[in-house]
Amino acid sequence: MNKVIVSGVSLILVVGVVIGVVATVNRGGSDDKNSSPQMKSVSQMCQPTDYKEVCTQTLSKVNSTDPKEFIRTGILAIQDSLKKSLNLSEDLVVKVTDDPHSKVALEDCKELLNKAVQSLNSTFTKISDSDMKSLAEHSEDFRIWLSYVISYQELCIDGFQNEKLKGEVQKSTDFGSQLTDNVLNILGRISDVFKSFGLQFNIPSTNGRLLQENGYPTWVSAADRKLLAARDNGRLPPNAVVALDGSGQFKSVAAALNACPKNAKGRCVIYVKAGIYTETVTVEVPNVYMYGDGPRKTIFTGKKSFKDGVNTWKTATFIVEADGFIARSMGFQNTAGPDGHQAVAVRVNSDMSVFYNCRLDGYQDTLCYQAGRQFYRNCVISGTVDFLFGYGAVIIQNSLIIVRMPNPSQANTVTADGRKENGQPTGLVIHNCRIVPEQKLVAARLQIPTYLGRPWKQYSRTVVMESQLGDLIRPEGWLEWPGQPYENTLYYAEYGNSGPGAVTNRRVKWKGVHLLGRNEALAFTPGAFFKPTTDWINNAGVAVLLGLKR
Repeated sequence: MNKVIVSGVSLILVVGVVIGVVATVNRGGSDDKNSSPQMKSVSQMCQPTDYKEVCTQTLSKVNSTDPKEFIRTGILAIQDSLKKSLNLSEDLVVKVTDDPHSKVALEDCKELLNKAVQSLNSTFTKISDSDMKSLAEHSEDFRIWLSYVISYQELCIDGFQNEKLKGEVQKSTDFGSQLTDNVLNILGRISDVFKSFGLQFNIPSTNGRLLQENGYPTWVSAADRKLLAARDNGRLPPNAVVALDGSGQFKSVAAALNACPKNAKGRCVIYVKAGIYTETVTVEVPNVYMYGDGPRKTIFTGKKSFKDGVNTWKTATFIVEADGFIARSMGFQNTAGPDGHQAVAVRVNSDMSVFYNCRLDGYQDTLCYQAGRQFYRNCVISGTVDFLFGYGAVIIQNSLIIVRMPNPSQANTVTADGRKENGQPTGLVIHNCRIVPEQKLVAARLQIPTYLGRPWKQYSRTVVMESQLGDLIRPEGWLEWPGQPYENTLYYAEYGNSGPGAVTNRRVKWKGVHLLGRNEALAFTPGAFFKPTTDWINNAGVAVLLGLKR
């Protein structure tokens, strides 16, 4: 996302917000004060929120009845909370000289929380520059971008092994998550909120696209669509060619990325010739289109792992940190093996990104879909424990999901979604895929338990629909997370699946587990889940089912 520094005026506003956040609402005053136009506006704004007391405390000092000013103030409160969490991390890192792992976790927190501040500043600027109609039209974009804040905070918390230290930092970040969730829920009901203020706009509906059988999600341009649909990438002339044998302009992908034109319109196209690339790649240039000679020919490989003392988010072989990324016909590996524990092949912190005809191989934590809207089509993804995990809004479609042989003491869990707050428009959808065992697992597939997923966070959301599930999937379907009573708050759902693993009469009887009807399942198709538009997939040229297959 674009990194924009908040203006001096905005920083002055933070001081007012801090006072509003820490002050207790005066409930002992006159009825006239509590029924003033300003307080009525606060009540209207906070109505959709889950943390109403926090919302009221945050907004009650705003000397305005402008709904946009309330939203701006809510975001500034998040910013203030992030800075307090960042300061706490900086203070604590000086005190843990005798605990190397905690020191690493705190240093990671400093980096992640700084990224959260940068991301939030960008979103704040975009909201400030929007008029009321534009704010309503793009509310789902803003919700996705605000959810980045929670993903950064959770990556920070998940890096701790010292429970006492983790608790100190988490108390701070939890409050930031509550503030963020309140703004997410306000934006999620923005039409109703505006209506309560006497404002109504005709916002175009996406419902007309839900039943399309073929087409392209709309975030991908016509030019990109042609690229992805063409054989041999349509003999696309790249901006840079990477080849280990010296036949290209560069021998490393990092050098090719550095050569991408800065602030240029359109895409930077990089062709990576066949070869095994051992470099760790970080894509920080937006709108990169990278293609190879095939997922078994152009391969990025690495073996960083948690066992080596590296926190999970930094073990990735291939990292995407910029929006609009497209990968085609490449392979990504982390070869640390089951003994390496958490070992990521690909980490994607990118909105409106597409992986097409790619292969992602690992064991535990193969794909980290960190944040943003992501679409995976015609891919092969393999792993063991929680190998599809993250905090973003993701659809994996028409792909092969391979469960591998874990360590003897381990059970396999295909997914571990990290949705923390109810207001986040995020989750994982597996659509029209096949879930099968690798050859090494076939003989032991009924003895080694394999589950569709387990709830990493309180509001974990995973939907498996119109997919073929092999008999390795346990009849219970889903596995609890040890020590966490998330069964009532999670959202796990199945629709229209086939195969021996799709029989649902013995599924776990949790409140949060659902067997969907057709109309409910439509909410998780690309045409509905990727609000407000799927143009970014259309423009990438990836074939997609916008609706249901059947």
